[in-house]
Amino acid sequence: RGKQAGRRARGRGPRGAAPLEEAMSLPLVPIKTLLPLAQADAIATVALEEARRLGLSPLAVCVLDSGGHDVVVKREDGCGIMRTDVARAKAWGALGMGASSRTLGTMLGDRPAFVGALCAASDGRFAPVPGGVLVLDADGAAVGAVGVSGDVSAKDEAVALAGIAAAGLASSPAPPPAEGGAAGAAS
Repeated sequence: RGKQAGRRARGRGPRGAAPLEEAMSLPLVPIKTLLPLAQADAIATVALEEARRLGLSPLAVCVLDSGGHDVVVKREDGCGIMRTDVARAKAWGALGMGASSRTLGTMLGDRPAFVGALCAASDGRFAPVPGGVLVLDADGAAVGAVGVSGDVSAKDEAVALAGIAAAGLASSPAPPPAEGGAAGAAS
């Protein structure tokens, strides 16, 4: 018993194992981040700034990396509690299917059974209405997605596009050539 107490006092476990601090100092393989936090935050910030400029309802913005993981989630004061989930579902569905949520809604409009299957397979993270936009790298590959929810779907999509463009990235769909009015179903 005295030996065990002595090892523990020196930072060793019961069998002489190295302490956690020592184990964590081992060289780790770097992980390549395709959508860095700074860019993701810029996308969300500009999307919300654009929403305020346009006088939209309070929004939630969710920026996901290419693996579908949250990088940045922002929800404005006064935004409904489900909006972050809807924004995430728009972005996650776009990544999962490789097309914007607007495109998916158009493609799947007459296939409700398949939409239901996608919703079930994704644990509800599928919302085929405008507002889920793919973020593309210089080669046109998806490095993430942005989902926005809180106002009319087309306006959600417009502010997502503005955020992506301001961060210096491409998107699918591409932003419209000229600014115009947005209309559509609420999301």
